[in-house]
Amino acid sequence: MTVLFVTGTGTEVGKTVVTAAVAALATGPVAVLKPGQTGVAPGEAGDVAEIRRLTGRELTTVELARYPEPLAPDTAAARAGMPTVAPDQVATAVAELAARHDLVLVEGAGGLLVRYDAAGRTLADMALATVALGVPVSVLLVATAGLGTLNTTALTAEALRHRGLPLHGVVVGSWPQHPGLADRCNLTDLPSVAGAPLLGALPHGAAASGGPQFRAVARSGLAPALGGDWDVTRFTAQWSA
Repeated sequence: MTVLFVTGTGTEVGKTVVTAAVAALATGPVAVLKPGQTGVAPGEAGDVAEIRRLTGRELTTVELARYPEPLAPDTAAARAGMPTVAPDQVATAVAELAARHDLVLVEGAGGLLVRYDAAGRTLADMALATVALGVPVSVLLVATAGLGTLNTTALTAEALRHRGLPLHGVVVGSWPQHPGLADRCNLTDLPSVAGAPLLGALPHGAAASGGPQFRAVARSGLAPALGGDWDVTRFTAQWSA
């Protein structure tokens, strides 16, 4: 049993696509949990629906709360007059899923320290609450490729270390078709500032197709530690020339 909390260096960095890619390559039963979905009205398809579309496989998907406005979960909940999601609630749901699945993926909203309630509790608090139930977790960080990513990656890694949460690795959520100098240099610098391996780089537009096509993209874009055959040494050498 493996539990991965998927977070990002910010919003719109490719967390949902990376979550789907990891789920698509898993060999056993997989569950995907979204603690709080924002910017989606009742009845509209959210991130878990997108993950089902991309993977084209049988998944257990759970969404604990959704709020209509595209804001941080605590603000979105307050403006909608709706209840927030507590870390213990998430931890209980993760533990129940972990008992029945080989892999549980928990996709956060925005970055690691985005607030989910008025008390300022975050995805990190949810991960810690899960550990307190005796369920080991690690964190997968989705980062951007270009300028600014080293700072946000380093800050996230430092926050995880401060809380005693292990960082499984970093994945570039959207590798540009024509990477610039900063993008190429960051392939070497990202694992250094993160203190964790670079475990993949999914190409820009990876979410265009689902099912077998998406699984092929996932396999070529994720390292063996995540079920793929992407090689960081070969990829870095290709773009450093």
